[in-house]
Amino acid sequence: MGAKSAQRIALVCLLLCALSASTSAPGERAPLEGKAESQTSSLLSLPTSYRSRKSRQHSPSLQVNSLCCRMNGHFLKTLAQDQIKYNMRKSVDLDDEGCYLHPGKRECLRECGFNASAKTILIIHGWTIGGVFESWMYQLVAAVRQRELEANLIVVDWLDLAHQLYPDAVSHTRHVGLSIAALLDWLPEGLVNIPNFHMIGYSLGAHVAGYAGNFVQGTVGRITGLDPAGPMFEGVEAHRRLSPDDADFVDVLHTYTREALGVSIGIQQPIGDIDIYPNGGDVQPGCTLGEVLSTAAAGNFMDVMKCEHERSVHLFVDSLLNSEYAGFAFQCTGPDRFNKGICLSCRKNRCNSVGYSARKMRKKRNSKMYLKTRADTPFAGYHYQMKMHIFNRKMPGDSDPTFYVRLYGSQHNTAELIAVNFTNTFLVFTEEDIGELLRISLIWESPMQSFSAVWKRIKTSLWSWSSKMPKQVLEVRKIRVKSGESQKKYTFCTEDLSLNEISPGKEISFVKCRDGWEVKPKR
Repeated sequence: MGAKSAQRIALVCLLLCALSASTSAPGERAPLEGKAESQTSSLLSLPTSYRSRKSRQHSPSLQVNSLCCRMNGHFLKTLAQDQIKYNMRKSVDLDDEGCYLHPGKRECLRECGFNASAKTILIIHGWTIGGVFESWMYQLVAAVRQRELEANLIVVDWLDLAHQLYPDAVSHTRHVGLSIAALLDWLPEGLVNIPNFHMIGYSLGAHVAGYAGNFVQGTVGRITGLDPAGPMFEGVEAHRRLSPDDADFVDVLHTYTREALGVSIGIQQPIGDIDIYPNGGDVQPGCTLGEVLSTAAAGNFMDVMKCEHERSVHLFVDSLLNSEYAGFAFQCTGPDRFNKGICLSCRKNRCNSVGYSARKMRKKRNSKMYLKTRADTPFAGYHYQMKMHIFNRKMPGDSDPTFYVRLYGSQHNTAELIAVNFTNTFLVFTEEDIGELLRISLIWESPMQSFSAVWKRIKTSLWSWSSKMPKQVLEVRKIRVKSGESQKKYTFCTEDLSLNEISPGKEISFVKCRDGWEVKPKR
């Protein structure tokens, strides 16, 4: 590792330390841990060998005895102290301590009520500076338990190994993944269906899940990565991070990919079968410093980082609890094209549900998908593609007008909340279902409403040595609209066909064309 890379990692680690420290109070007891006696060493139950399924993994199969000999004293001590625990949760009561599975002790399966024919869901936390579970764990456990009453729900507790300097915690991810694989392979052979396993990993825990899926004998059904950690994983080989090879279906939510100091807290690159980037994977609504300060007594930049990184968990929790408001993500090459409204197609598996209801798409990997969200639950909103049909344009070449759009529906109307720079095609997002779209108002921002418009006016006046601005006029006869959620298309014409010109500070209204068309979604 070069000096610059090492410095970047060190600086990011400091940020991560501050971020984690802001979430955990010193001395706080880790919830879900319970008072169960120390479990038998999972090392005793390791299968005789593990071989990576990834073609790029070059490690030979590892024998148990030789594995023990090769481990340094620190890790042997770690295993001896049972620093990886498996807490099975049967109750929605979060004060219930749960029941611990002890690999090698089959009586624990009966005592804990393990159902071999049911789905098994494992939740894997990430790096921690406080050594305790954070509040999101409570919420995710409760949401999964509420949605999947019959499922086996297991919380993987590796807090002792994660409660270290970030690079040290990263070095343990492979060993924790190997331990999880050993647990899965130990479960009753012939009774447990590996494709019924779903691992959910947050941050560093996503890569732990990747290792577990890599080493388990068979193919895990699904791995969900919730904003997988970026530092020390960005750009590395597939066998050293979560990848599509680790399960039959790997879906990833990226919510904090903004780069700082050369690295990102959440991994930027696509690493799953589908990679969903809510709000471009960047600034999340409700997570700006001003919004955080308004809701937290001691809000600061670290709270913003926590809010955006953790948003992936809350989006997933929302998908469990509010399935009737499931959000849709749309395949697109990048956020810029998506924000132009170009990518609202569901043809050929180009859209997918966000979170728990996401589905595998055939023959596709690393499919980047995008959506807009609200600032709070339910996070799902409504996307519209709008195309303005412009027939006459009279304006200076460097003009860059801004428009506001107001939508009138059968259930609700929107305020003038949506501003778009001039383009023939643009995206409109509403936070509530307005029902059937009935009318559209298009407002051209007045030259005096924004500093940029005023500056352009000054520049144009100075350049032309004239105090009189050239008249700016656009003739807009039609607006074509496509709903991302319903996939329906409509054409809107000006209410008065003779009044179709718009200029700065003016507004024109559009209604459904008399000879307009409605196109049903293509299958």
